[in-house]
Amino acid sequence: LSVDPGVVAAYVHNASSPELGKIGVLVALKSTADKDKLTALARQIAMHVAAAAPLAITPEHLSKDVVERERGVQLELARQSGKPEAVIEKMMEGRMRKFYEETVLLSQTFVIDGETQVGKVLENASKDLGAPVTVEAFIRFQVGEGIEKAESDFADEVAQMAGSR
Repeated sequence: LSVDPGVVAAYVHNASSPELGKIGVLVALKSTADKDKLTALARQIAMHVAAAAPLAITPEHLSKDVVERERGVQLELARQSGKPEAVIEKMMEGRMRKFYEETVLLSQTFVIDGETQVGKVLENASKDLGAPVTVEAFIRFQVGEGIEKAESDFADEVAQMAGSR
């Protein structure tokens, strides 16, 4: 990641040694604000990303496939309630808003204080630092992520090793 003007900050969660841990995060904040204060904020945002695992910065950054899949699941659940279509549409608005609050960085509740949305934290930081602050990008890595585990039947393996199958 790179950003100009601004900073890129790193955070490693559960560090077993310097720069080695279970979760690693990079966050790029764009701003002309003081670099030291901006870096401290970016590190807090990175801690949040490690803990909350957002999928995107804003709803617009979410993959269309992810949104459509979630919308389909929520629509099916809403229809199972047996309510009229007009009510289901209202339910869908609330269900999708909740989905965005759980998966979109700027809509999530900031884990550092447990009450403020990340978007509001950035808004407040912009006022405090005297310059606009925006999240340009983030990357989150987790040990074992993307590795597919082979499914196996332990009893069958034992039977094969014993020669009974």
